[in-house]
Amino acid sequence: MSLRVISFLLGRLLAVLALCVRDEVAKDAELLVLRHEVAVLRRQVPRVRYEPADRLWLAALSRLLPRRRWTQVFAVTPATLLRWHRRLVARRWTYPAKRRPGRPPTHGALRELILRMAAENPTWGHRRIQGELAILGYQIAHSTVWEILTKAGVDPAPRRSGPSWQEFLTAQATQLIACDFLHVDTVLLRRIYVLIFVEHGTRRLHIAGATANPTGDWVTQQARNLALHLNKRLKSLAFLIRDRDSKFTTAFDDVFASEGIRILKSPPQAPRANAVCERMIGTLRREILDRMLVVNTRHLLALLAIYAEHYNQHRPHQSRQQRPPDTTTLPIRPVADLDAHRIRRQPIQGSSINEYQHAA
Repeated sequence: MSLRVISFLLGRLLAVLALCVRDEVAKDAELLVLRHEVAVLRRQVPRVRYEPADRLWLAALSRLLPRRRWTQVFAVTPATLLRWHRRLVARRWTYPAKRRPGRPPTHGALRELILRMAAENPTWGHRRIQGELAILGYQIAHSTVWEILTKAGVDPAPRRSGPSWQEFLTAQATQLIACDFLHVDTVLLRRIYVLIFVEHGTRRLHIAGATANPTGDWVTQQARNLALHLNKRLKSLAFLIRDRDSKFTTAFDDVFASEGIRILKSPPQAPRANAVCERMIGTLRREILDRMLVVNTRHLLALLAIYAEHYNQHRPHQSRQQRPPDTTTLPIRPVADLDAHRIRRQPIQGSSINEYQHAA
């Protein structure tokens, strides 16, 4: 028993002794005042909160009064007083156990793993997550998994939101190709539009064409040229992402639809829905277009052709473990003496871009 409870009980015992030495009239008057104060407090406070010491004291005093007077004296119901007394008796005769009864609590790392699986797999329910944990060697009841998900505010699998654009693009990367327009201003302030295509799976860049006056017919013809260039590789693609530009006509969509490719239109003013093409446009500007002056369309196409060859055959990509788009594996060489094995620099685009290779 804590010192706080002991001091509380000693204070109440001293108050009882003080009442015993008083005369009957003073005690009756004080009881009337206290009863009136309790009645006033009952009207103002909807629910009284008692400390453990208060419950202990009221439960002990309840044994000194007849049960018919409990309603008049105490601010709680008789059932509450009886429950407090039973709890007091149980505490007196119940010995503390060495171990809490029931199942042990779920480990924090396992709880985090369950929430991670639910976040990474929106279609998995609690039983599917339980099965995956069993494969990993963690035995846990499906009801425990459900309880963890519910407490974390994770909805059941059928009611979870669908995949985001990022999740969709990641899952379908090998079957996606995207297109967009890039504009370049020449030395004479003439604007040229370039149509580019990017394969998501390999990050391969295709320069479809460039013109100062892009029309629907011109864009459709560039799509036909790309389809002939890709040839059999077109069969591995399933989706084409494009924006809602009016130059992408129905004839343009039909070129890809005839190959079984479904057209996905990005939402209005949502560049993140076509993030790969947007990133490609930024790369073209940073690495070549912002460093050179373009004279005309022919000059621009020549620059882009050289850069596309460098981009597809040499430039590393983090999303492909530093492999270029046209490379499946990287050579592994032992660390050698660079004095005996020279590294040769190959300038590209007038030394604005460099490639490095082992000298023969």
